[in-house]
Amino acid sequence: MLHAIASPHYWLTNCHIPTCLLDREFNVNASWEGIAAFDLEILDGKIHTVIPTNSAHRTSSHIEQIDLRQGMVLPCFIDMHTHLDKGHIWNRTPNLDGTFVNALQVVEVDRDRYWNSEDLYRRMEFGLKCSYAHGTKAIRTHLDCPFPQADISLDVFKALHQTWADRLTLQAVSLVTLDRFMGTEGKALADRIADLGAVLGGVAFLNPDIDIQLDRVFSLAKERQLDLDFHTDENDNPQSDTLLRVARAALRHEFTGRITCGHCCSLTVQDAIAVQETIALVKEAGIGIVSLPTCNLYLQDRKAGITPRWRGVTLMQELKAMGVEVAIAQDNCRDPFYSFGDGDLLQVFAMSVQIAHLDSPYGNWLQTITSTPARLMGLENTGKIGVGQPADLVICKARNFSELLSRPQSDRRIIRSGQLVDSTLPDYSELDDLIFREGV
Repeated sequence: MLHAIASPHYWLTNCHIPTCLLDREFNVNASWEGIAAFDLEILDGKIHTVIPTNSAHRTSSHIEQIDLRQGMVLPCFIDMHTHLDKGHIWNRTPNLDGTFVNALQVVEVDRDRYWNSEDLYRRMEFGLKCSYAHGTKAIRTHLDCPFPQADISLDVFKALHQTWADRLTLQAVSLVTLDRFMGTEGKALADRIADLGAVLGGVAFLNPDIDIQLDRVFSLAKERQLDLDFHTDENDNPQSDTLLRVARAALRHEFTGRITCGHCCSLTVQDAIAVQETIALVKEAGIGIVSLPTCNLYLQDRKAGITPRWRGVTLMQELKAMGVEVAIAQDNCRDPFYSFGDGDLLQVFAMSVQIAHLDSPYGNWLQTITSTPARLMGLENTGKIGVGQPADLVICKARNFSELLSRPQSDRRIIRSGQLVDSTLPDYSELDDLIFREGV
């Protein structure tokens, strides 16, 4: 395996790379899993050459050669739906019945009691450290933004954005219920989001005024040239059709910015006609969908003493088959909405493959944590392996999907700008004085 890199110019040889992650097609014999062997030349932090293994490329024998022995090489991950501000509060404010409703309530209690600048900064940075160590290079985080919390949270995000600029690309999204956009508070929030260069977002709960609320949000976004990111239909109610309503609003407003909708769980319990109409309009409106399989598996269909019958994830395969861009993200991490997680998007993908049967076949599903979220976030030169791309790579001993997804890959190595980085995870004790306070 990879232990050291001595110079800014070297070859990674005998790499197994899923061909869907390359930025161009090669005339190679790929395995049934879509994996082929390549050699990568790294020079001054970028990928200088990509060629099939055993090609005649040895122009300089003195250049360092690092044989990966068919280990898989992936681009660094793009995690486009997280909640860093909620992260790592489980031990002080647990959601003991595990339900969505109770999660909303206890998070509000925790927010009102603890979310000052120091508490947010340290917990959010802990989450960034975890994601970085696991191989993520870009993160979009939703931030609870009711006033006055919005000012605190957005200021903390701005500070983290600056501190981590050389390691992670960070994007922020406002998170409020859509009714909060109807008055002066909504305009003030949209102005603050525009000043920050962030994304306007909110939770689209079904209610009698939902279409009026969506019109207001789209108008605020158009006036400020902001992208949009909504939580939609995170429930098992077949009447919940906010995804459809977002698509209609996008077409009604002739919206040209990027739109992303997350969760979309109720789509799986609607009839075939409703599903077909919704997916068709989502495609026409150019909306990207983010599925959060681990969190929704945890939250949805939870009833005390009853084994869940429903997985809670959205129709990823049907959406993708209709040409809708689909991404996968981690969502919550060790908080009342999801008591597990570590910011490891590869682990989230491995679980998602099993939850949603994405192994039939694997195809290009790895794009859901790499190039697809990169496009949805507007990130250029990200999420692919190709000449001229930054040498930001995740290197595993696993040689194929079976090996990659059967073990945690805790010995993966992370290369950023061509050099190995310290991938030591932060110790949980770093947060002890925040979490285990007297009386908590």
